[in-house]
Amino acid sequence: MPHHRTFDASEYAPKAWAAICELCGGEDRVAPESKEWKDSLIVNLGSEEFEGREVDPRELEIWHVDGDFFVHYLDSAEQGLLVIPLFTDIVPGGGGTFICPEAIPKVAKHLHDHPEGVSPRMVPRGDPDFTKEKNLNWYNSLARNCSEFVEAHGKVGDVYLLHPLMLHSISWNPLRRLRIITNPRPDGAYSLVEQATLRALGAESLPEWKITAARERVIPERLKVQERMKQEEIKRLAAVAS
Repeated sequence: MPHHRTFDASEYAPKAWAAICELCGGEDRVAPESKEWKDSLIVNLGSEEFEGREVDPRELEIWHVDGDFFVHYLDSAEQGLLVIPLFTDIVPGGGGTFICPEAIPKVAKHLHDHPEGVSPRMVPRGDPDFTKEKNLNWYNSLARNCSEFVEAHGKVGDVYLLHPLMLHSISWNPLRRLRIITNPRPDGAYSLVEQATLRALGAESLPEWKITAARERVIPERLKVQERMKQEEIKRLAAVAS
C-alpha cells in the first residue's frame, strides 16, 4: 500500500529505535530519512487455495532480500537492517513472514564474489537479465536448498530487527487471519550488523575488497504502482469530503 503519513521512529517506537541505533553502531550512522516509519502497511489475508494447508517454506515463491531501489554491493549502505514491526498479533500459521537465517552467508558470499554489483534480484551486472524486476529465481532456488526457516510471529507492538541480507518471504496465511506489518571501516569500528556480515564470510575484515562499478539507485515498478494508487486514494478521499 502507498504511504500517506510518516512517523519519527525515535518517538513512535523509542525502544526499537534504541536497539536499531545499537545494532548500526550509533545514531550518527543512521541516515535521517531512515528514521521515518511510514503507514504503507503490508496486509496478508491469505487465500482459499492455501487455507488450512501446512506451509512448507521451500514451496513459497516470493523469497527475496529487501532493497529493490538500488544496485547491491556487499557494503551497500542503503539498507542497514530489515525491520518488521507487528501492527497485529500474529500466531503461528497466521501469515507471519518466513525468514531463512541459513541463507545469510550465501547471500554475503554472492555479493562478495560480485564487486561489480548485482541487481535487486541478485543478477550480476552485465547479465542480460540485470534490469529485469520480476525475477526471483535466484532467491527461490536458494531457499529450496535450505532447511533452516523461522516463522515470524508475536504480539502487536513487537519489532523484529533482522540482518539486511536476511532472505524472507510472505507466507500463505493458512489460518486466514488479518496480518499487518510495515521493512569496512579503516578504524575497524564495525557495527554489530557489519560484524555479523564478516562472520558470515569467515573474515575479520576485508581491507582489499572494493566495489568495481558505480553505485546506482533504481526506480522499481513498485513505487510507480504505489504512486498511482496514492493519487487514486486522494481522489476518493476528496470526493467523500466534498
